[in-house]
Amino acid sequence: MQARVKALETLLTEKGLIDPAALDAIVETYETKVGPRNGAHVVAKAWTDPDFAAWLRKDATAAIASLGYTGRQGEHMRAVFNTADTHNVVVCTLCSCYPWSVLGLPPVWYKAPAYRSRAVIDPRGVLEEFGVTLAQDMKIRVWDSTAELRYLVIPERPAGTEGMTAEELAVLVTRDSMIGTGLAKTPEASS
Repeated sequence: MQARVKALETLLTEKGLIDPAALDAIVETYETKVGPRNGAHVVAKAWTDPDFAAWLRKDATAAIASLGYTGRQGEHMRAVFNTADTHNVVVCTLCSCYPWSVLGLPPVWYKAPAYRSRAVIDPRGVLEEFGVTLAQDMKIRVWDSTAELRYLVIPERPAGTEGMTAEELAVLVTRDSMIGTGLAKTPEASS
């Protein structure tokens, strides 16, 4: 796949249809300015600011936009909160709807038919394949993103993080934890 992408990029560059520098700038934007760091900031703020968390529950689109994260496929958002007894997972069964402005570029597996179908049929099995083993009595809710509505999972705040700043907490939040296929890292795991 990488060889095909490189061949296509080379051909389009040689024909003058794309500028490699512009392409690099777009990719860099989605990797560093738009993406998981934005979502991690949203989660950390929810963990440290109860008023923001309540706003996020009520109107995630507005709450997220208040932090400056709007745009491509992030226009209509809903935040779902993991709890001690419920774990949330996001999938898009029809295509690959994904909140780019908050989570960046979607991972390849998110768009794969196997994930899109199995996440609904066997979410516990899929989570185990991602290394997330939940208690058998833990309820798993699967949320299906659409072109009209995208989801952001607010993972549970890890134990032992009391007194940490929002910036320190954001480092514990991963893209996968905001999709529900992972958990937030513990302070020990992040160091």
